[in-house]
Amino acid sequence: MTFSIVARCPQSGHFGIAAATALPAVGKLVTHAHPHAGAVATQALLNPYLGIDGVQMLREGAGAAEAKAALCARDPRIEARQFGIVDAAGRAVTHTGAENLAWAGALTGEGYAVQGNRLAGAHVVHAIADAFTREPGASLPSRLIAALEAGAAAGGDLEGERSATIYIVADEEYPLWDIRVDEHREPIAELRRLHDIFARDLLPHIRKMPSRADPGGAGEDCVV
Repeated sequence: MTFSIVARCPQSGHFGIAAATALPAVGKLVTHAHPHAGAVATQALLNPYLGIDGVQMLREGAGAAEAKAALCARDPRIEARQFGIVDAAGRAVTHTGAENLAWAGALTGEGYAVQGNRLAGAHVVHAIADAFTREPGASLPSRLIAALEAGAAAGGDLEGERSATIYIVADEEYPLWDIRVDEHREPIAELRRLHDIFARDLLPHIRKMPSRADPGGAGEDCVV
């Protein structure tokens, strides 16, 4: 029902997740990341603790493979789950349980993991990976949205897409990018539209917000 990509940008060190699904509000429970530690996308028969606990393991120094093994060992319904992990070194792993809806599968590359279930076929995850790696010098949010667009164009979810999201962490514990289209007839196109608005109207303010190193921030620049 969902396809997603988890990635680390080698230039910035930022971690990002992009996902789309036929259900509403994909961004609320699927995306999990922490700066300088890693990121996890959890989907299929959803268990949010795979993301929560996986990120905690990464924060404590576990690698992607170690975190995957621990998560699989502790979930009694792991064969119904699907998740992808990228750690601080850019190592990527995925898990697709045998009970996932067909077609289900995944692939990994340097710094990214792509996974999906109830897809039109294996070509969908390959299209996502190809789009993500096509322009390595582009910004991480642009690459993530391009990956979702390619996945949908290749057939995506067999039931179509109803919601989409991108979530990116940089150096702070709050996200640098967090855009959600919770219910829309064309959620990925709407995500692209919101990306442009976010980049213009909100991102400059987020970059001036308080940080751990500078608790005062760059003045009263973001008032909500």
